[in-house]
Amino acid sequence: MAKTSFLRYAGRAVIGGTVAWLGLGAVQNPGPRPEAAKPVLDKIREVVPVPFDDETAVRINGGVQVTAGALMAIGVLPRVASVAMVGSLVPTTLAGHAFWNEEDPAKRKAQLGQFLKNAAIVAGLVGMLPKK
Repeated sequence: MAKTSFLRYAGRAVIGGTVAWLGLGAVQNPGPRPEAAKPVLDKIREVVPVPFDDETAVRINGGVQVTAGALMAIGVLPRVASVAMVGSLVPTTLAGHAFWNEEDPAKRKAQLGQFLKNAAIVAGLVGMLPKK
């Protein structure tokens, strides 16, 4: 088994901690997230039955982020944690940072920045998957 470098441990801690922190906000206070998530959840419901309301879906998604982020941060099941975080961040990003729907240039720019941040986290997670 290959030795894991300090930088890999540090990267896992930073990415995992960041995702866990962001997920905690969704769990504790969904705020406007359910309304933003509605179009994406409606599309998902066309394919897969989602047996709970939008707010509960947002809280569950946040819980996945907290759990997977914490596991990644402490180095437990990093492959599973990476896959769970990617699976959680994709719909989160599409629902919460749909910059292409913003008409106001300032809001579009802010949403684009958040979209790119999430895309960078996803890319980092994919890059951190253990090699076979």
